[in-house]
Amino acid sequence: MNYSLRVSLWPFATPLRASVAAVLSALSLAAVPTLASAQAPAARPGAAASAGAPIKLALIESLSGPFANTGEAVFRNIFWATERVNARGGVALPAAAGGARPLAVQRYDSKGQNEEALSALRAAIDDGARVVMQGNSSATAAALLDAINKHNEREPGKRVLFLNYSAVDPILTNEKCSFWHFRFDAHADMRMAALMEVVREDKALKSVYLIGQDYSFGQAVLREAKKQLAAQRPDVAVVGDELHPVGRVKDFAPYAVKIKASGAQAVVTGNWGNDLTLLVKAAREVGFDGSFYTFYGNALGAPAAIGDAGVGKVVAVADWLPNVPGAQSEAFYQSFRERFPKPQDDYVHMRMQLMVETLAQSITRAGSLDTVAVARQMEQASVQLAGRSGAMRAADHQFQQPLVVGVMDKQGQPGVRFDVEGSGYGFRVVRDIPAAKTQQPHSCNMQRF
Repeated sequence: MNYSLRVSLWPFATPLRASVAAVLSALSLAAVPTLASAQAPAARPGAAASAGAPIKLALIESLSGPFANTGEAVFRNIFWATERVNARGGVALPAAAGGARPLAVQRYDSKGQNEEALSALRAAIDDGARVVMQGNSSATAAALLDAINKHNEREPGKRVLFLNYSAVDPILTNEKCSFWHFRFDAHADMRMAALMEVVREDKALKSVYLIGQDYSFGQAVLREAKKQLAAQRPDVAVVGDELHPVGRVKDFAPYAVKIKASGAQAVVTGNWGNDLTLLVKAAREVGFDGSFYTFYGNALGAPAAIGDAGVGKVVAVADWLPNVPGAQSEAFYQSFRERFPKPQDDYVHMRMQLMVETLAQSITRAGSLDTVAVARQMEQASVQLAGRSGAMRAADHQFQQPLVVGVMDKQGQPGVRFDVEGSGYGFRVVRDIPAAKTQQPHSCNMQRF
């Protein structure tokens, strides 16, 4: 059977330099170990000997193919989050449950294919993982969720939790909601509502072009864009509405030409990875000078691809951005950059840090690794880190957290201390929307355990 690559990673290593320790002190966190390589961590003397058996976390992502950069970005974030937990002694459990236990990330390459992801899930379960993490594709998330639901019913002694950090099709916490699934990213409707906070005030905007990836998430983004535009900006005309194949378009010039010819003043897109980078690059090359309202325009090559043409015109929504004001936020970002100094590795996600913190908190409060007990604690979880916070909504297992909207600008301009990926461009925060305002209604009717 062609299983994906499986590498078990024990995140223990030597302490950071004093400068990084000072940064972490400002975060009120224990010092994160420094590693020569995220792929081959060195062991901190004595750590493994005093720790119980590791708690295996299976990361199922595209680690090869057109979206490999997105999968590696996820890995860096989750790996860093587990380092932080392990540096403070691991997950606290009673002696009868093995005592303090470290978190260990296992990588499984889905290669961007649902069948590969399902094979990886079977391999992860066989390897002893009871926590599965995935996010970069709502279609893959739906396939995994269906398989996990069936597995948990068939084999109650090997039940699995599914932690979702990026698959944002609203259906996953509505019609397809599951007791075993927890989403830590804001879903597409929540993100679109945040973008509309800026669109609503852009009175000069009169026409938009909608473009997205042709699968459940991309379709949901365009559907919600039309709905919210009609409700909040009925004066804005939709002059284009188009879907394209996911991860297969190498040249977006034909799409860019149509966008420019439409006369659109702005593009609204949920595209991510290379599908976003190539789109904005093509738009720049054909001379499109309108705005981009994006879900993911703040990294993975997009700012560098669009360059000066994006200053004041590329808008992105996120759970957090590096230029969120405040000493705790700045220290958090600087500690990540110390840990991963290469410019191409610069993409930190607050929600993934909060996800791992939620898991560690829930296991400790459950007092065991029993899947049902941990899930019940996750339903009640509330976590804070670096001045940001979030809480799980038990009714649908949708994490509730603040969202921010940023506008691209040159590094050094007011509000843009940090750039993105060494590009010289960063995002100035123009909206910081509290969790109470980002909430959306749900239609979940969950079977509980």
